[in-house]
Amino acid sequence: MTEASDIPQRRTFARIGTFMAERRGLARDYFSAISGAGGRLVFSLAYFIALANTLSIAEFGMFATASAAGVMLSRLLAFGFISALYRTATIRPNLIGTFTAGFLLLGAASLPLLGVASFGVYLIFFAGTVPLSVFTAIVFAEALLWRPVEVALIVNNGLGKFGRAAVLAILATALRALGAVLFMVSPQHGIWMWSWFYIGANAASLLLAFGWFYPRQRLRLRIELYLRRLGDSIYVAGAEVLFYLQSEFDKLLVLAIGGPHLAGIYAIIMRLVDLTAIPIRTFSMMLVQRMMRAPELLSRLAVKSGIEGGVFLVSTLALAALGIVLHFFPNALGRNVSEAAPLVALAICVPGLRNLVEYQAELLFARGQTLVRALNLGLLAALKALLLTYVLTTISETSDLVLSLNIVFLLLYLASMLLTYSALRRPAKAI
Repeated sequence: MTEASDIPQRRTFARIGTFMAERRGLARDYFSAISGAGGRLVFSLAYFIALANTLSIAEFGMFATASAAGVMLSRLLAFGFISALYRTATIRPNLIGTFTAGFLLLGAASLPLLGVASFGVYLIFFAGTVPLSVFTAIVFAEALLWRPVEVALIVNNGLGKFGRAAVLAILATALRALGAVLFMVSPQHGIWMWSWFYIGANAASLLLAFGWFYPRQRLRLRIELYLRRLGDSIYVAGAEVLFYLQSEFDKLLVLAIGGPHLAGIYAIIMRLVDLTAIPIRTFSMMLVQRMMRAPELLSRLAVKSGIEGGVFLVSTLALAALGIVLHFFPNALGRNVSEAAPLVALAICVPGLRNLVEYQAELLFARGQTLVRALNLGLLAALKALLLTYVLTTISETSDLVLSLNIVFLLLYLASMLLTYSALRRPAKAI
């Protein structure tokens, strides 16, 4: 016979068991996803070392800047309908085939816009430094080859297949690294030759992604469904373009104002900063999925501040560790990288602040506040342009310029925090 006093104790153990089971599943999903980020980090570093030490610093600066522009322009593909595909995979996976057909249809329809926008960006930022053929090849690789690979990753993550997405992320990044290594041992090392290797590596990744990793569902066109989602998708596309504009605008300005060599040194530093964001983006992706299902997840100040503190600490420690290694072993990442090695530690706060701005933009996406997100990112892009133009035109020493980036990104973070958390006080938009 069960004693009455045993019932509360059993209920306590039951609650503890339920709590542990829920967290165990979450931890399993996170480690599946972070394994992809870890593998991607390793191959991204190999790719960076091979490429940065094969191209000249000036050519690396031209490629990195053109690639950043290509990533920004790729967000115009399908008018941002990738966001609707991600929400569908997360919430209504049985409609993936229908929304994939919509993505393909809108992707084809968006090609004229993508072409006009690409030519406009080339005329403004690249006409005097990068050949049009090279710029076109790099944008083609980013927008029409690599962006669909990201679609396959996004859909698998939306479905909760984090392990599958992790394997795809590792293999696709490994193919890029393999392309860089093959380019390194090839007899010709100019940027035009690299653009062909880059196209080949991204094309192989695309075949892999859709041949083995994309979910198999019958494609069905339902125009009325796409029209209902198109307005929100266009907001997302605009926000994504603005996000990458404010994220990558520094590279464009450095190339336009400082020239290819300074752009190369700057690109090397910022590429190392980017590597610290890979594990943070995995965390942000999983948090966004949870907020889609529970929009009030970050209603408590302690939770918000704890997450932001963790993002900043992890990012800063990652760059500090890299700075220490390069201080004692400046040639650890190759001869060309050694020229920028003494400057890496000067940007100590940039990774954390930059990752926090990216994280805050994702919070608004998770709550369906896409128009507010686009407006916020537009304001941040304008602020970044003003701050960087001032820095680049008033500071001549490269070390002082890199050091001043800490202040620039601090001001951007404070502006982002004010805009984001003011918007989060409003009710979440139904998805």
